[in-house]
Amino acid sequence: MTGVRVGSALSDEQRAIRELVREFAVEEVRPVAREADAEASFPEDVWDGLAELGLTGLTVPEAYGGFDADRTTYAVVNEELAYGALAVATALSVHCLVTSCLAAFGSDQQREQWLPEMAEGRPVGMFCLSEPHAGSNPAEMSTTARYDSDRDEYVLDGTKQWITNGERGGVAVVFAKAAGDDDADPADPAAAGREAITQFLVPADAEGFEVGAKEEKLGLRASDTTSISFDGCRIPAENRLTEVGDGLSAAFRILTSGRIGIAAQAVGLARAAFDEAREYAGERKQFGQPIAEIGAIRGTFAELSTEIEASRLLVREACRRADAGEDARVAAARAKLSASETAMSVTNEAVQIHGGYGYTTAFDVERLYRDAKITEIYEGTSEIQKKIIARGVLDDR
Repeated sequence: MTGVRVGSALSDEQRAIRELVREFAVEEVRPVAREADAEASFPEDVWDGLAELGLTGLTVPEAYGGFDADRTTYAVVNEELAYGALAVATALSVHCLVTSCLAAFGSDQQREQWLPEMAEGRPVGMFCLSEPHAGSNPAEMSTTARYDSDRDEYVLDGTKQWITNGERGGVAVVFAKAAGDDDADPADPAAAGREAITQFLVPADAEGFEVGAKEEKLGLRASDTTSISFDGCRIPAENRLTEVGDGLSAAFRILTSGRIGIAAQAVGLARAAFDEAREYAGERKQFGQPIAEIGAIRGTFAELSTEIEASRLLVREACRRADAGEDARVAAARAKLSASETAMSVTNEAVQIHGGYGYTTAFDVERLYRDAKITEIYEGTSEIQKKIIARGVLDDR
Protein backbone atom coordinates (compact mmCIF):
# COMPACT_ATOMS: atom_id res chain seq x y z
CA MET A 1 0.00 0.00 0.00
CA THR A 2 1.47 3.32 -1.02
CA GLY A 3 1.93 6.06 1.55
CA VAL A 4 0.43 8.64 -0.81
CA ARG A 5 -3.21 8.55 -1.84
CA VAL A 6 -3.50 7.72 -5.52
CA GLY A 7 -6.07 10.24 -6.66
CA SER A 8 -9.76 9.65 -7.21
CA ALA A 9 -11.99 10.92 -10.01
CA LEU A 10 -11.05 8.04 -12.29
CA SER A 11 -13.59 5.96 -14.15
CA ASP A 12 -13.99 2.28 -13.35
CA GLU A 13 -12.06 1.43 -16.52
CA GLN A 14 -9.25 3.82 -15.66
CA ARG A 15 -8.98 2.42 -12.14
CA ALA A 16 -8.81 -1.11 -13.57
CA ILE A 17 -6.02 -0.07 -15.95
CA ARG A 18 -4.20 1.65 -13.10
CA GLU A 19 -4.31 -1.52 -11.00
CA LEU A 20 -3.17 -3.65 -13.94
CA VAL A 21 -0.19 -1.42 -14.73
CA ARG A 22 0.67 -0.96 -11.05
CA GLU A 23 0.84 -4.71 -10.57
CA PHE A 24 3.03 -5.05 -13.66
CA ALA A 25 5.30 -2.23 -12.46
CA VAL A 26 5.74 -3.74 -9.01
CA GLU A 27 6.14 -7.37 -10.07
CA GLU A 28 7.93 -7.08 -13.44
CA VAL A 29 9.59 -3.66 -13.67
CA ARG A 30 10.94 -2.74 -10.24
CA PRO A 31 12.72 -6.07 -9.68
CA VAL A 32 14.93 -5.51 -12.74
CA ALA A 33 15.34 -1.72 -12.50
CA ARG A 34 18.53 -1.68 -10.42
CA GLU A 35 20.32 -4.21 -12.61
CA ALA A 36 19.20 -2.49 -15.81
CA ASP A 37 20.53 0.81 -14.47
CA ALA A 38 23.86 -0.71 -13.41
CA GLU A 39 24.33 -2.37 -16.79
CA ALA A 40 22.92 0.59 -18.76
CA SER A 41 20.81 -1.90 -20.66
CA PHE A 42 17.12 -1.71 -21.48
CA PRO A 43 15.09 -4.72 -20.20
CA GLU A 44 13.60 -6.05 -23.42
CA ASP A 45 11.58 -8.67 -21.57
CA VAL A 46 9.73 -5.82 -19.89
CA TRP A 47 9.01 -4.26 -23.28
CA ASP A 48 7.57 -7.57 -24.45
CA GLY A 49 5.40 -7.55 -21.35
CA LEU A 50 4.15 -4.06 -22.18
CA ALA A 51 3.26 -5.29 -25.65
CA GLU A 52 1.35 -8.25 -24.24
CA LEU A 53 -0.68 -5.85 -22.10
CA GLY A 54 -1.43 -3.74 -25.15
CA LEU A 55 0.41 -0.73 -23.76
CA THR A 56 2.68 -0.30 -26.78
CA GLY A 57 -0.52 0.59 -28.61
CA LEU A 58 -1.62 3.04 -25.95
CA THR A 59 -2.06 5.98 -28.36
CA VAL A 60 -2.87 3.90 -31.44
CA PRO A 61 -6.50 4.14 -32.67
CA GLU A 62 -8.63 1.05 -32.10
CA ALA A 63 -9.06 0.64 -35.86
CA TYR A 64 -5.36 -0.20 -36.06
CA GLY A 65 -5.26 -2.55 -33.09
CA GLY A 66 -4.50 0.00 -30.40
CA PHE A 67 -5.95 1.22 -27.15
CA ASP A 68 -6.73 4.82 -28.21
CA ALA A 69 -6.28 6.05 -24.64
CA ASP A 70 -7.50 9.43 -23.48
CA ARG A 71 -5.00 11.77 -21.76
CA THR A 72 -6.02 10.75 -18.26
CA THR A 73 -5.47 7.07 -18.98
CA TYR A 74 -2.18 7.92 -20.69
CA ALA A 75 -1.07 9.84 -17.58
CA VAL A 76 -2.11 7.02 -15.23
CA VAL A 77 -0.08 4.48 -17.23
CA ASN A 78 2.97 6.76 -17.25
CA GLU A 79 2.75 7.39 -13.51
CA GLU A 80 2.52 3.71 -12.64
CA LEU A 81 5.30 2.64 -15.00
CA ALA A 82 7.61 5.36 -13.67
CA TYR A 83 6.91 4.04 -10.17
CA GLY A 84 8.58 0.88 -11.45
CA ALA A 85 11.36 2.45 -13.52
CA LEU A 86 11.53 5.82 -15.23
CA ALA A 87 13.59 4.36 -18.09
CA VAL A 88 10.74 2.03 -19.03
CA ALA A 89 8.12 4.78 -18.87
CA THR A 90 10.32 7.06 -20.97
CA ALA A 91 10.86 4.46 -23.66
CA LEU A 92 7.13 3.86 -23.91
CA SER A 93 6.23 7.57 -23.91
CA VAL A 94 8.58 8.27 -26.83
CA HIS A 95 7.16 5.30 -28.73
CA CYS A 96 3.72 6.81 -28.07
CA LEU A 97 4.83 10.21 -29.40
CA VAL A 98 5.60 8.52 -32.70
CA THR A 99 2.34 6.58 -32.87
CA SER A 100 0.50 9.80 -31.96
CA CYS A 101 2.18 11.60 -34.85
CA LEU A 102 1.18 8.85 -37.23
CA ALA A 103 -2.38 8.79 -35.94
CA ALA A 104 -2.74 12.58 -36.13
CA PHE A 105 -0.86 13.43 -39.32
CA GLY A 106 -0.27 10.22 -41.27
CA SER A 107 -2.11 9.21 -44.41
CA ASP A 108 -4.36 6.16 -44.44
CA GLN A 109 -1.57 4.24 -46.16
CA GLN A 110 1.01 5.28 -43.56
CA ARG A 111 -1.29 4.35 -40.68
CA GLU A 112 -2.11 0.97 -42.18
CA GLN A 113 1.55 0.26 -42.87
CA TRP A 114 2.97 1.17 -39.47
CA LEU A 115 0.42 1.40 -36.68
CA PRO A 116 -0.71 -2.25 -36.36
CA GLU A 117 2.87 -3.45 -35.94
CA MET A 118 3.80 -0.60 -33.61
CA ALA A 119 0.75 -1.41 -31.49
CA GLU A 120 2.25 -4.88 -31.08
CA GLY A 121 5.55 -3.40 -29.89
CA ARG A 122 7.77 -3.49 -32.97
CA PRO A 123 9.09 -1.40 -34.57
CA VAL A 124 9.93 0.86 -31.66
CA GLY A 125 9.47 4.57 -32.33
CA MET A 126 12.02 7.42 -32.13
CA PHE A 127 11.17 11.13 -31.99
CA CYS A 128 13.88 13.21 -33.67
CA LEU A 129 13.43 16.91 -32.95
CA SER A 130 16.36 18.19 -30.85
CA GLU A 131 19.76 18.90 -32.36
CA PRO A 132 23.21 19.55 -30.84
CA HIS A 133 22.72 23.31 -31.25
CA ALA A 134 18.93 23.48 -31.34
CA GLY A 135 17.36 22.04 -28.21
CA SER A 136 15.06 24.52 -26.54
CA ASN A 137 14.63 26.42 -29.82
CA PRO A 138 13.90 23.82 -32.51
CA ALA A 139 13.25 26.55 -35.08
CA GLU A 140 17.04 26.85 -35.34
CA MET A 141 17.45 23.26 -36.52
CA SER A 142 19.85 22.68 -39.38
CA THR A 143 18.73 19.24 -40.60
CA THR A 144 17.47 19.53 -44.16
CA ALA A 145 15.25 17.48 -46.44
CA ARG A 146 15.89 18.27 -50.10
CA TYR A 147 13.21 17.22 -52.55
CA ASP A 148 14.56 15.28 -55.55
CA SER A 149 11.90 15.62 -58.25
CA ASP A 150 13.64 13.13 -60.57
CA ARG A 151 13.14 10.29 -58.09
CA ASP A 152 10.21 11.71 -56.11
CA GLU A 153 12.24 11.38 -52.91
CA TYR A 154 13.50 13.50 -50.07
CA VAL A 155 17.19 13.47 -49.17
CA LEU A 156 17.87 14.13 -45.49
CA ASP A 157 21.12 15.53 -44.11
CA GLY A 158 21.88 16.54 -40.53
CA THR A 159 22.14 15.27 -36.97
CA LYS A 160 19.60 14.83 -34.19
CA GLN A 161 20.58 14.59 -30.52
CA TRP A 162 19.18 13.00 -27.33
CA ILE A 163 17.17 10.35 -29.15
CA THR A 164 15.47 7.89 -26.81
CA ASN A 165 15.25 4.33 -28.21
CA GLY A 166 18.12 5.28 -30.52
CA GLU A 167 19.63 1.79 -30.56
CA ARG A 168 16.33 -0.05 -30.21
CA GLY A 169 14.22 2.00 -32.58
CA GLY A 170 12.90 0.85 -35.93
CA VAL A 171 11.22 3.98 -37.24
CA ALA A 172 11.71 7.69 -36.56
CA VAL A 173 9.61 10.80 -36.85
CA VAL A 174 12.15 13.35 -38.07
CA PHE A 175 11.77 17.12 -38.23
CA ALA A 176 13.74 18.82 -40.97
CA LYS A 177 13.75 21.98 -43.05
CA ALA A 178 12.32 21.01 -46.42
CA ALA A 179 13.94 22.45 -49.51
CA GLY A 180 12.88 22.03 -53.10
CA ASP A 181 15.04 20.75 -55.94
CA ASP A 182 16.79 23.60 -57.74
CA ASP A 183 15.44 22.35 -61.03
CA ALA A 184 11.91 21.73 -59.77
CA ASP A 185 8.86 23.65 -60.84
CA PRO A 186 8.58 26.69 -58.51
CA ALA A 187 4.85 25.95 -58.22
CA ASP A 188 5.65 22.58 -56.65
CA PRO A 189 4.76 22.57 -52.91
CA ALA A 190 8.16 21.18 -52.00
CA ALA A 191 9.94 23.94 -53.87
CA ALA A 192 7.65 26.62 -52.48
CA GLY A 193 8.26 25.33 -48.97
CA ARG A 194 11.98 25.99 -49.10
CA GLU A 195 13.51 26.04 -45.59
CA ALA A 196 10.14 25.16 -43.99
CA ILE A 197 10.18 22.74 -41.04
CA THR A 198 8.38 19.57 -41.99
CA GLN A 199 7.77 16.16 -40.42
CA PHE A 200 8.96 12.93 -42.05
CA LEU A 201 8.71 9.22 -41.31
CA VAL A 202 12.12 7.56 -41.65
CA PRO A 203 12.72 3.80 -41.19
CA ALA A 204 15.91 2.97 -39.30
CA ASP A 205 17.05 0.69 -42.13
CA ALA A 206 17.02 3.52 -44.66
CA GLU A 207 20.37 4.06 -46.38
CA GLY A 208 22.19 6.97 -44.74
CA PHE A 209 20.44 6.53 -41.36
CA GLU A 210 23.26 6.31 -38.82
CA VAL A 211 22.95 5.66 -35.07
CA GLY A 212 25.61 7.28 -32.88
CA ALA A 213 27.21 5.96 -29.71
CA LYS A 214 25.05 5.58 -26.64
CA GLU A 215 25.35 8.51 -24.23
CA GLU A 216 26.80 7.91 -20.76
CA LYS A 217 24.29 9.67 -18.53
CA LEU A 218 23.91 10.67 -14.88
CA GLY A 219 20.57 8.88 -14.65
CA LEU A 220 18.03 7.14 -16.83
CA ARG A 221 20.88 4.84 -17.70
CA ALA A 222 18.72 1.90 -18.78
CA SER A 223 17.17 4.05 -21.49
CA ASP A 224 19.36 4.11 -24.59
CA THR A 225 20.01 7.68 -25.70
CA THR A 226 21.98 8.32 -28.89
CA SER A 227 22.46 10.76 -31.70
CA ILE A 228 20.99 10.00 -35.11
CA SER A 229 22.72 11.25 -38.26
CA PHE A 230 21.35 11.48 -41.78
CA ASP A 231 23.94 11.39 -44.54
CA GLY A 232 22.20 11.57 -47.89
CA CYS A 233 19.38 9.54 -46.36
CA ARG A 234 16.75 8.95 -49.05
CA ILE A 235 13.10 8.31 -48.33
CA PRO A 236 10.07 8.22 -50.65
CA ALA A 237 8.22 11.53 -50.90
CA GLU A 238 5.15 9.70 -49.59
CA ASN A 239 6.95 9.44 -46.22
CA ARG A 240 6.31 13.10 -45.56
CA LEU A 241 3.87 13.31 -42.64
CA THR A 242 2.85 16.96 -42.63
CA GLU A 243 2.43 19.60 -45.28
CA VAL A 244 5.63 21.50 -45.93
CA GLY A 245 6.06 24.08 -43.19
CA ASP A 246 3.59 22.50 -40.75
CA GLY A 247 6.13 20.41 -38.86
CA LEU A 248 6.85 22.74 -35.97
CA SER A 249 3.22 23.41 -35.11
CA ALA A 250 2.64 19.65 -35.26
CA ALA A 251 5.55 19.09 -32.87
CA PHE A 252 4.19 21.59 -30.36
CA ARG A 253 0.77 19.94 -30.52
CA ILE A 254 2.18 16.49 -29.84
CA LEU A 255 4.58 17.74 -27.16
CA THR A 256 1.72 19.14 -25.10
CA SER A 257 0.51 15.58 -24.55
CA GLY A 258 4.09 14.43 -24.14
CA ARG A 259 4.67 16.93 -21.34
CA ILE A 260 1.59 15.69 -19.54
CA GLY A 261 3.12 12.21 -19.72
CA ILE A 262 6.47 13.42 -18.36
CA ALA A 263 4.70 15.20 -15.50
CA ALA A 264 2.87 11.99 -14.65
CA GLN A 265 6.17 10.10 -14.75
CA ALA A 266 7.67 12.58 -12.30
CA VAL A 267 4.76 11.95 -9.93
CA GLY A 268 5.30 8.20 -10.18
CA LEU A 269 9.02 8.56 -9.53
CA ALA A 270 8.35 10.78 -6.52
CA ARG A 271 5.89 8.22 -5.16
CA ALA A 272 8.52 5.50 -5.46
CA ALA A 273 11.07 7.56 -3.53
CA PHE A 274 8.46 8.49 -0.91
CA ASP A 275 7.56 4.85 -0.33
CA GLU A 276 11.21 3.80 -0.10
CA ALA A 277 11.85 6.52 2.49
CA ARG A 278 8.69 5.72 4.43
CA GLU A 279 9.61 2.06 4.68
CA TYR A 280 13.16 2.85 5.76
CA ALA A 281 12.01 5.41 8.32
CA GLY A 282 9.71 2.82 9.89
CA GLU A 283 12.55 0.32 10.27
CA ARG A 284 15.59 2.47 11.04
CA LYS A 285 15.97 3.19 14.76
CA GLN A 286 17.83 6.09 16.34
CA PHE A 287 17.63 7.34 19.92
CA GLY A 288 15.63 4.25 20.85
CA GLN A 289 12.80 4.72 18.34
CA PRO A 290 12.07 4.45 14.61
CA ILE A 291 13.11 7.68 12.91
CA ALA A 292 9.54 7.92 11.56
CA GLU A 293 8.57 8.96 15.11
CA ILE A 294 10.94 11.95 15.13
CA GLY A 295 9.02 15.18 14.75
CA ALA A 296 11.23 16.68 12.02
CA ILE A 297 10.98 13.52 9.93
CA ARG A 298 7.20 13.41 10.32
CA GLY A 299 7.00 17.01 9.15
CA THR A 300 9.08 16.17 6.10
CA PHE A 301 6.75 13.35 5.11
CA ALA A 302 3.75 15.63 5.54
CA GLU A 303 5.29 18.18 3.16
CA LEU A 304 6.36 15.59 0.58
CA SER A 305 2.96 13.90 0.46
CA THR A 306 1.36 17.29 -0.10
CA GLU A 307 3.75 18.11 -2.94
CA ILE A 308 3.03 14.79 -4.64
CA GLU A 309 -0.72 15.11 -4.38
CA ALA A 310 -0.66 18.73 -5.60
CA SER A 311 1.44 17.78 -8.62
CA ARG A 312 -0.88 14.90 -9.47
CA LEU A 313 -3.86 17.24 -9.36
CA LEU A 314 -2.12 19.58 -11.82
CA VAL A 315 -1.52 16.59 -14.10
CA ARG A 316 -5.17 15.59 -13.91
CA GLU A 317 -6.28 19.16 -14.68
CA ALA A 318 -4.04 19.24 -17.76
CA CYS A 319 -5.57 15.91 -18.82
CA ARG A 320 -9.09 17.25 -18.30
CA ARG A 321 -8.41 20.28 -20.46
CA ALA A 322 -6.79 18.23 -23.22
CA ASP A 323 -9.56 15.61 -23.23
CA ALA A 324 -12.16 18.40 -23.39
CA GLY A 325 -10.51 19.80 -26.50
CA GLU A 326 -9.33 22.93 -24.68
CA ASP A 327 -5.94 24.58 -25.12
CA ALA A 328 -3.86 22.65 -22.58
CA ARG A 329 -0.43 24.15 -23.25
CA VAL A 330 -0.25 26.24 -20.09
CA ALA A 331 -1.84 23.52 -17.95
CA ALA A 332 0.65 20.96 -19.27
CA ALA A 333 3.54 23.34 -18.59
CA ARG A 334 2.33 23.93 -15.02
CA ALA A 335 2.01 20.19 -14.45
CA LYS A 336 5.48 19.43 -15.79
CA LEU A 337 7.12 22.29 -13.90
CA SER A 338 5.50 21.34 -10.61
CA ALA A 339 5.89 17.57 -10.93
CA SER A 340 9.54 17.70 -11.98
CA GLU A 341 10.38 19.97 -9.05
CA THR A 342 8.45 17.59 -6.78
CA ALA A 343 10.44 14.63 -8.11
CA MET A 344 13.69 16.43 -7.30
CA SER A 345 12.47 17.51 -3.85
CA VAL A 346 11.14 14.10 -2.82
CA THR A 347 14.14 12.12 -4.06
CA ASN A 348 16.52 14.54 -2.37
CA GLU A 349 14.71 14.14 0.96
CA ALA A 350 14.50 10.37 0.48
CA VAL A 351 18.29 10.20 0.18
CA GLN A 352 18.61 12.44 3.25
CA ILE A 353 16.28 10.25 5.30
CA HIS A 354 18.40 7.23 4.41
CA GLY A 355 21.50 9.06 5.65
CA GLY A 356 24.81 7.65 4.45
CA TYR A 357 23.07 4.56 3.09
CA GLY A 358 21.10 6.75 0.72
CA TYR A 359 24.33 7.73 -0.99
CA THR A 360 25.11 4.10 -1.84
CA THR A 361 23.78 1.84 -4.57
CA ALA A 362 22.48 -0.55 -1.90
CA PHE A 363 19.21 1.41 -1.83
CA ASP A 364 17.03 2.48 -4.75
CA VAL A 365 16.75 6.10 -3.63
CA GLU A 366 20.20 6.79 -5.08
CA ARG A 367 19.01 5.73 -8.54
CA LEU A 368 15.71 7.56 -8.16
CA TYR A 369 17.59 10.74 -7.23
CA ARG A 370 19.73 10.49 -10.36
CA ASP A 371 16.74 9.73 -12.56
CA ALA A 372 14.66 12.61 -11.22
CA LYS A 373 16.88 15.32 -12.69
CA ILE A 374 15.98 14.49 -16.28
CA THR A 375 12.32 15.32 -15.66
CA GLU A 376 13.37 18.98 -15.36
CA ILE A 377 15.13 18.82 -18.72
CA TYR A 378 13.61 16.63 -21.42
CA GLU A 379 10.59 17.60 -23.52
CA GLY A 380 11.14 21.20 -22.49
CA THR A 381 13.31 22.45 -19.63
CA SER A 382 11.80 24.08 -16.56
CA GLU A 383 12.82 27.43 -18.01
CA ILE A 384 10.79 26.72 -21.15
CA GLN A 385 7.78 25.72 -19.04
CA LYS A 386 8.01 28.99 -17.12
CA LYS A 387 8.14 30.88 -20.41
CA ILE A 388 4.97 29.14 -21.60
CA ILE A 389 3.18 29.78 -18.31
CA ALA A 390 4.23 33.44 -18.18
CA ARG A 391 3.05 33.99 -21.74
CA GLY A 392 -0.29 32.46 -20.83
CA VAL A 393 -0.89 34.55 -17.73
CA LEU A 394 0.70 37.85 -18.83
CA ASP A 395 0.54 38.13 -22.61
CA ASP A 396 -2.96 36.70 -23.17
CA ARG A 397 -4.73 39.29 -21.00
